[in-house]
Amino acid sequence: MENKDVKMPPKTRGPMRGPGRGMMPGEKAKDFKWSIGKLLAYLGNYKIGIIVVMIFAACATVFNVVGPKVLGKATTALSEGLMNKINGTGGMDFNYIGKVLLFVLGLYSISAVFSFIQGWIMTGITQKLCYRLRKEISEKINRMPMKYFESRTYGEVLSRITNDVDTLGMGLNQSITTIITAVATMLGVLVMMLSISPLMTLIAVIILPVSAGLISFVVKKSQKYFKTQQEYLGHINGQIEETYGGHTVVKSFNKEASMVKQFDETNTVLYKSAWKSQFLSGMMQPIMNFVGNLGYACVALSGGLLAIQGAITIGDIQAFIQYVKNFTQPITQIAQVINQVQSMAAASERVFEFLEEEEEDQFAQNPVRLDKIEGCVDFENVHFGYKEDQTIINDFTVHVKPGQKVAIVGPTGAGKTTIVKLLMRFYDVGSGAILVDGHNIKDFNRRELRDAFGMVLQDTWLYKDTIMENIRYGRLDATDEEVIAAAKAAHAHHFIETLPGGYQMELNEDASNVSQGQKQLLTIARAILADNPILILDEATSSVDTRTEIQIQNAMDNLMKGRTSFVIAHRLSTIKDADVILVMKDGDIVEQGNHEELLAKGGFYADLYNSQFDEAESA
Repeated sequence: MENKDVKMPPKTRGPMRGPGRGMMPGEKAKDFKWSIGKLLAYLGNYKIGIIVVMIFAACATVFNVVGPKVLGKATTALSEGLMNKINGTGGMDFNYIGKVLLFVLGLYSISAVFSFIQGWIMTGITQKLCYRLRKEISEKINRMPMKYFESRTYGEVLSRITNDVDTLGMGLNQSITTIITAVATMLGVLVMMLSISPLMTLIAVIILPVSAGLISFVVKKSQKYFKTQQEYLGHINGQIEETYGGHTVVKSFNKEASMVKQFDETNTVLYKSAWKSQFLSGMMQPIMNFVGNLGYACVALSGGLLAIQGAITIGDIQAFIQYVKNFTQPITQIAQVINQVQSMAAASERVFEFLEEEEEDQFAQNPVRLDKIEGCVDFENVHFGYKEDQTIINDFTVHVKPGQKVAIVGPTGAGKTTIVKLLMRFYDVGSGAILVDGHNIKDFNRRELRDAFGMVLQDTWLYKDTIMENIRYGRLDATDEEVIAAAKAAHAHHFIETLPGGYQMELNEDASNVSQGQKQLLTIARAILADNPILILDEATSSVDTRTEIQIQNAMDNLMKGRTSFVIAHRLSTIKDADVILVMKDGDIVEQGNHEELLAKGGFYADLYNSQFDEAESA
C-alpha cells in the first residue's frame, strides 16, 4: 500500500497556493499570555534544570560584579604608592597589588566556569524541548485531517517544524539566561554602587528613566516599519517560490518582464520598510552610548569632587565608573531581548496552535478486525461536500462485489476522485455510509482500514532515496528480489536497469532526474508490491505513452484478478473490460453497467466514448 504511517518522507513539490513562510523577525504573538503559558507548561518538565541555571547564572553574576570593587583596591594601592614615591615617604606595595590581581583573576575565572555550566545546561534544555516539539509535530501530522493540508501551503506546514521551532529554541536559550543575568547584574551592581557612594548612585540611577523614554520612543516609531517588513518579506518569499516552481510556464508565456516588475515593486516596499526599521532599531545602541557617556561625565565630575574632599578613594571612582557601564548594559540587553521574547512568543503560538488543531479519530470505539478482507464495498445514499453549504456528491449508491473491476468515469469535476477520498476516509461522508465487507468504514481503525487499499495516483509521489527504497515503500519488509519482481510486473525493470546505478540510483528531491512516465511506473510497481485486497487507480496510466500503457494495462489486469478494483480513467478505451462502469456527472451516477450495455443505451457514456473515438480518428 502506498499510504503508510510507518514513514513520512517529504512530498515532491506541488503547486504553491500562496506564500509559505514561518515566523518573521519582530512578529508579535496574537495572544502573548497564552503562548508563553503553554511554553512554561512545557518547560515544567525541566524545572529542576532551569532552577540550577538560575542559581548558576546568579552565582556567575555575583562573582563578576564583585570584581571591579576588588580591582579598585589595586588602583588605590597604585595611586597611593605613586604619591608616596613622589613624596619620598615610601614605594609601591607590589606584593599586595599582585595578591589583589590574582584574587580578581580567581573571581572572574569562577564566574566564567559558572557561566559555562549554566549555558551548557540551558542549551541542553532548549534542544530537548525542540526535539520534543518536532517529534510531536511530526506525529501530529499523521493524525490531522486531509482538509487541513489542502487549505494551506506546504511551506506553511514545514515552517512549523523548521523556522518556528528553531526561533523558539534560540529565543528561549538566549532570553532566559540574558534576563536572569541582566536582572542579577543590575541588582548586584546597584548594591555595590550603594556601598561605594549613595550620592553617585543616585546620579547614575537618574539616567534610567531617560534611557527608558528614548528606547520606548524609538521602538514605537520602528514598530510599524517592522510590521510592513514582515508582511512584504512573506510576499516576496511567495513570489520567489511560485516563480521558481513555475519557471517553465513563465518562460513559455514570455512573462519574465512582468514577473520582474512585480518582484521589483514588492522589493521596493520591502527595501524602504526594512531600511527604516533597521535604521531606527540601530539607533538604540548610539542612544544608550550617549546616555551612558552622560552618566560617565556626571559620575566622573561628582567622584572627582568627593575624592578632593577625601570622601572616596581613586580606586572607588574607577570601580564606580565600571559599575555605571555594567549598570546600563543590562538595560540594553533587556531592551533587545524583549523583541526576541516577542518573536519567541509568536513562534511558540504558531507551534502550539498547530499542536492543538483538530485531529482525525484514529481509533474506533469497538474496532472491526477482519482476518481477511474480501473486498465487498457498498456506498449507501452517500452525500458529501467539502463545504457544508456545497454538496458535490448527491445520493451516491452502488454495490461492488468482491473481485469486481469498477471503473469511474465522467467529466472533470464530476466527483470521481472525491469518491476515492471518501473510501479511504481522507474525508468522512456528510450523510449515508460506506461499507467494506458489510462493516461501516467508521468502525475500522483508520490505519487498519487503509492497510486494505493500494493506491496509484495521477500525481506521482516519490521521495529522496534510491529507486529500490521508493518501490519498497509499498511494503517495507519486502526483499530486494520481491521489489525487482514488482518492477518487472510494472514493466519498470528495463528502464531502471538502464539508469546509472540501476535500483540504487538516488532520486533527487522532486524526482526530476527521471521522466514523468518513469515516475508513474515506479508508483505502479509500489502498488503491485503492496499486494492489497482493494486497489485504487486514479488515472494511473495518464503519464505514459500508448505502448507502455498497453504493457501496464496487461500487468494491472493480472494484478486485479480476484481483487476489488476502482479505476478512475479519462481514456475510456482503457476500461472497456470493467465489470461495472459508473458514469458520474455533477456528483451523481447518471448511468451504470458494462461497456457494451452503456454503448447500447446511447446515453451520456456513449457520447463520451464516441467523442474520444472521433478525436482519435481525426488525429
